[in-house]
Amino acid sequence: MHSQIRNRKFEIFSEVESAFADAHLSAEQIETTTPVLFDFETHFQGGMGMYGDPQTVAEYLNDHDGWFCRCAQPMAAEPLGENGYTLIIGKFGSFGYEVEPKMGVVLLPPDRGVYNMHSIPVPGYTPPGYEVDYRASMRLTETPSQEIDWGVKGKFKNTGFELPPVVTQVEWQLHLKVTVQFPKFIYKLPQSLIQTTGDRLLAQIVRQISPRLTLKVQKDFHARLGLPVPPKQSRHFSSTTRNREES
Repeated sequence: MHSQIRNRKFEIFSEVESAFADAHLSAEQIETTTPVLFDFETHFQGGMGMYGDPQTVAEYLNDHDGWFCRCAQPMAAEPLGENGYTLIIGKFGSFGYEVEPKMGVVLLPPDRGVYNMHSIPVPGYTPPGYEVDYRASMRLTETPSQEIDWGVKGKFKNTGFELPPVVTQVEWQLHLKVTVQFPKFIYKLPQSLIQTTGDRLLAQIVRQISPRLTLKVQKDFHARLGLPVPPKQSRHFSSTTRNREES
């Protein structure tokens, strides 16, 4: 997965590099450019089905020190304080500008059935030219098995397991904003190109990582209980990002 994300990023940077070359900028023009901060944002929603009641799923989620680091692979994840983790996505760069995005996240205990996550500072680490604002929430909903339309009965046929009377739908929302200060020469490009390229890159990284993480958590939960993994139809994922022109 690292190589897929890295290749995608270099494809987008190639687009920027081409535009930069077309601008025919002098060293003096680059040096006199005034850097500004860019905010890149993306928003998604998704969900997954679990063969278990909400209490069983909640107990699993609350025991996140037993699954978070394992399911986050191939991203590097390390415990950070109480209920927190440090995530390292990998090295990216172009034009001699390279960063290794690192962020801290905390998984808060459930509040009236809602699990919240948000970004936190990583002690002793100062992000080089960027800042991450990550917020996510999960809600557990109990649904009778007979009302599920993603093939519950078929998965349990001839397995020796009994169909659970209820299943749990885990619904989540994700909001991610990255504020970046680029090297000076980048700012001679049209701001609209920088903005759309950054927004698109951020969305593509989330599209690469989030569905895989969802599937890993789903597999890990059911493996722990010795149950079959729900079918693909039990998972959904979509963007809720509004066009900036509509905002």
